[in-house]
This record gives sequence, structure tokens and C-alpha cells, in this order.
Amino acid sequence: MKEISYVINDPNGIHARPAGLLVKALKGFESSVTVFKGDKSVDMKKLLALMGMGIKQGDSITVRIEGADEEKCAEALLKELKERF
Repeated sequence: MKEISYVINDPNGIHARPAGLLVKALKGFESSVTVFKGDKSVDMKKLLALMGMGIKQGDSITVRIEGADEEKCAEALLKELKERF
């Protein structure tokens, strides 16, 4: 299991287009990817669930990755977060 903590820097938070690209990048991995904000958590591979979290600029999120390809998935996720959010 890998865990990544990240603070969202994008002024719009996690919003539609970049979130869609993030979900698309994660779907290529077998590992489960769960995002936590406060007491809420959702599958990060589901766009509507991710958007429903209402993650805004300055929010701190934690992402838990579990599965056979978790190392590569974590690398790809961190790259996407840095580029898009």
C-alpha cells in the first residue's frame, strides 16, 4: 500500500477537464486508488465521485493506492497531480 498526501494548488480546485484526464490516466492501472478529504473518501477512478468531493484550492487530500502495480500507479498519480493541480 502507498499513501500520498497532496495540497491542491489550482485556483479552481479539482475541476472537470483536468479531473477527467487524471481519471483516464489512472484507469490504465489495476491498483485501487482511493482519495480521502476529511471524513469523505471515493474511488479516484470514478469522475463523478471525484468531482462530488468538492476539492478546492488549499485542500489537503490523501490518496491510498493498493495493488500489484501500486508503485507505477503512485508515480503516475503524483505526476498528474503536479502537472494539473
